[in-house]
Amino acid sequence: MSAFALPAGVFTAASAQAASIGQPAPDFTLNDTAGKAVKLSDFRGKPVVLEWNNPGCPFVRKHYNGNFQALQKEFTGKGVVWLAINSTRDDSPDYLSPAQLGRWMSDKGAATSATLMDEDGKVGQAYSARVTPHMYIVNAQGVLVYAGAIDSIPSAREADIAKATNYVRQGLGELLAGKPLSTATSQPYGCSIKYKSAAA
Repeated sequence: MSAFALPAGVFTAASAQAASIGQPAPDFTLNDTAGKAVKLSDFRGKPVVLEWNNPGCPFVRKHYNGNFQALQKEFTGKGVVWLAINSTRDDSPDYLSPAQLGRWMSDKGAATSATLMDEDGKVGQAYSARVTPHMYIVNAQGVLVYAGAIDSIPSAREADIAKATNYVRQGLGELLAGKPLSTATSQPYGCSIKYKSAAA
């Protein structure tokens, strides 16, 4: 029995299989919330963070009470590209239209490079993203170097943020310092992604 209980509809998942650590990150093109096409490979030469996002998820809301915004501002200020991706199918109660999602991110003071719509779920499935927030780091050469949780405490309690090891901050710091990542994978936690064509 797990030492902690997660609410119904929430699960932890093994790290990505389709997108493998040490291999080129699957390329993709998605529209942002304003309808502009954004292609991952256009950012070659810069590290990229991929953040699977769903504002209806309490785990996402926990980190958008300031934690995500601080990380986004800190690392985009150091040349890192931060892409938030929403793979929620359009008939889910959690679905937000591009305009609604863009407004939510703006109201929260998010500092992403772009917020992208993956309504058919193909990009999320290519990365084996299973929960929100599921996090990935791609290095400047386009290779996937991290896949997993944002941090080490799988809870929806904001008070746990300060006590947790933030794997994304740690990994980006090591990457920018030219060091190998001390944690390349972790078990992601959060709300299951409501995919259009796959049972989550």
